[in-house]
Amino acid sequence: MTDTVTVERLLQGREELLGLELLTPGLPLTREVTEPDVSSAGLALAGFSDRFREGRLQILGETEMTYLESLQPEGVEDRLKELFSLEIPAIFVTKGMEVPELLLQMARERGIPVFRSSLSTRDLFRKLKPYLEVALAPSTNVHASLADVYGVGLLFVGRSGIGKSECVLDLVERGHRFVADDLVLITRRGNDILIGRGHELQQHHMEIRGIGIIDVQALFGIQAVRQQKRIEVVVQLEEWDESSQYDRPGLERDEVTILDVSLPKVTIPLVPGKNLTVLSEVVAMNHLLRYAGIDSAREFDRRLKARMRPARSLEEDYE
Repeated sequence: MTDTVTVERLLQGREELLGLELLTPGLPLTREVTEPDVSSAGLALAGFSDRFREGRLQILGETEMTYLESLQPEGVEDRLKELFSLEIPAIFVTKGMEVPELLLQMARERGIPVFRSSLSTRDLFRKLKPYLEVALAPSTNVHASLADVYGVGLLFVGRSGIGKSECVLDLVERGHRFVADDLVLITRRGNDILIGRGHELQQHHMEIRGIGIIDVQALFGIQAVRQQKRIEVVVQLEEWDESSQYDRPGLERDEVTILDVSLPKVTIPLVPGKNLTVLSEVVAMNHLLRYAGIDSAREFDRRLKARMRPARSLEEDYE
């Protein structure tokens, strides 16, 4: 799902960082921001609004304010009426510039809050956008465990009680890093990056059946945990099923889609005595090899087919 955030939530605690001053006190800050991008209101102010994106914060910089000053009073009113007829969550005026009273009056009538920032237009863009990208990023949550193994984010999935937590705990004991257990919150950054983290109340706690809740950071130290990690491989844990066909050569590539992002999936069937921790490390290392352009299974297949190909020999000439 993609969240919407109110102007109040977006700016909460960030007024000083953004150098903000509210010029329309008394207006509720409940208007929703639905677009992660921030726009300059120049084209809309000039009367071209065909491609205007509603729900996006608008910035009036030095160029826009100079343009308004160049107009006759009736022209200013017409341009502002056109601008405020659009669905705008909030307006920011940069560089601490003076704001015409007519603009503030129309903003109050439409219920659109106006802020003045001491920052330049460029700096305000740069500081607003990261907050918006995180707050409005598509997100979901999954029942899984997440660990950083050799720098690769492994997302362990499977039925409850299959051994996901125990596997991650063993990985931590071997020097890898714990991210989240049981509930993993996933957000998409850009088009193809998934970031996983634990719930803020969960912190770095883990439930181990028979033992109870443990604090991984307190037991293994700060170096054993991470706040978040990019998810790169999904590891499906399941009981061995004789009727199932498991890929043995590793030539087939299974994938799973999360938030419209395709991730490689490795299915590990569990039987007594199988060292799941070592297999997880191999999954991570194999992913790193493929990232470097080395595909062990396909290279072995190529060599095998080359050996099986009948050798060509010249016919002996007895003449």
